[in-house]
Amino acid sequence: MKSLSHLTRSSLILIVFFGLDKISAFARSIIIARQFRLSFELDAFNVANNLPDLLFALISGGAMGMAFIPILSEYLTTRGRPALWDLFSRVTNLAFVVTGLLAIVIAIFATQIVRSQIGIAPGFGSQQQTLISELMRLNLFATLIFSISGLVMSGLQANQHFLLPAMAPLLYNLGQIFGAVFLSPTKPYMIGSTSLPALGLGVHGLVYGVILGAILHLFIQIPGLIRYQFHWTPAINIRHHGVLQVLKLVGPRLLTMLSIQLIFLARDNLASRLGTTGAITSLTYGWMIMQVPETLIGTAIATALLPTLAENATRQDWESFRQTIEKAIRILIALTIPITTVLATGLRPLVAVVFGFDASGTEMLTWTTRVYLLGLAGHTVLEVAARAFYARKDAIRPLIASVLNTVAFIGMGVLMVNNFFWLGAPGIAIVELAFTGEALLLIFWLNRRLKSPISMDSTFIRALIGGLLGGALTYTVIIFLPGSPFLTASIGMLAGVLLALPFMIKELRSLLNL
Repeated sequence: MKSLSHLTRSSLILIVFFGLDKISAFARSIIIARQFRLSFELDAFNVANNLPDLLFALISGGAMGMAFIPILSEYLTTRGRPALWDLFSRVTNLAFVVTGLLAIVIAIFATQIVRSQIGIAPGFGSQQQTLISELMRLNLFATLIFSISGLVMSGLQANQHFLLPAMAPLLYNLGQIFGAVFLSPTKPYMIGSTSLPALGLGVHGLVYGVILGAILHLFIQIPGLIRYQFHWTPAINIRHHGVLQVLKLVGPRLLTMLSIQLIFLARDNLASRLGTTGAITSLTYGWMIMQVPETLIGTAIATALLPTLAENATRQDWESFRQTIEKAIRILIALTIPITTVLATGLRPLVAVVFGFDASGTEMLTWTTRVYLLGLAGHTVLEVAARAFYARKDAIRPLIASVLNTVAFIGMGVLMVNNFFWLGAPGIAIVELAFTGEALLLIFWLNRRLKSPISMDSTFIRALIGGLLGGALTYTVIIFLPGSPFLTASIGMLAGVLLALPFMIKELRSLLNL
């Protein structure tokens, strides 16, 4: 049997652990949803996460990581591992200091940030705004830890090590589950006749769980640093050649991530004006459900792809560069379109059982999720398309595409809230189809820079046929098969995926040789 390539093995490792991460994330969300329902407190918790998440994403998460890995990979190839760790240390030191200073500013002005009309929750009452401010300040402790941990992930991935960075999000979720099970509840959970400790900290306990998860996220990666002979350089020098390289590439990437995160802030700002309890939570959970296949397929493949694309770009092997991207996009299209139709068709009974909301809450979350799923293929392609430009050390075009996306989102979001208020949370979710437009724009620009364009051949048509047939079979099983809605939906979705499988078998085989 032909052995798997390194890239394929890396992709499969990421898929497995991203899958475990999503399972644990669902377990966490289910525990929290059943504990708080669609409530004042849960909306406040979800809103309070946004600004600390923005800070993490800008300083050491997606902004730094995607731009950092190509340069670290180049240092490893041309100068060796000691030079890589020296550059890594200098950039990480700088990121931690900047994060700390910004965290202090956010903590001081948290109340004003929450209550301003252009802030994160102007439509809520003063009591809820006060709670959001408190939770946001607590969340900043986790952000400080992530300012280091997020960059450690980049350092290990640049060394072509994916296992521990893939495990880190799983540990982060376990920390949050600990907070939800032990720190938050007033009524203890029971395992058989055994009563678990319950500290009764309420929604604040959830944030302490976030902090614990951040600590675990960092500590699980330390053995990887030891294995790859990490040596810390206690210095900050923005005139260092490597640091300047990183900053030159990170600058546009930082603005790109800012525009992406502004969409989430704008989303909650708009949702807070709907006057519907649970609208923000429905958007948060709907996005999370869509992100399960997006992460397992799009993020896993794109993350494993980036170091290889960076190496191809360094060697100027543009034909291999193009073939790798084309194969990845075909795989993404072939998998995501059938998943979208099958999951959207059988979703409602699963939402009702898993989250335990009342009928109106279940309906709102179901339709919000279905709308998000329409953009699944676009989100996964965007993961690869953006990384293709960063591998070429071109951060300008992703920035332009992202800014255009943000402008379109805010404009359409305001239009939706003012004129289609009755659509509620699903109406706001519709606007996020702008991400698909962003992906198409990047592919258009990428084709103009390659000698031959990326071709989909028959992939899209086969995926669409497979998706329509799979969705139709899922619906038929749900309607005519006797039994509980949860059981018939589960059987229907399994049958739908199996029916669609022959239409994506070619791309599944390609995945093993990626």
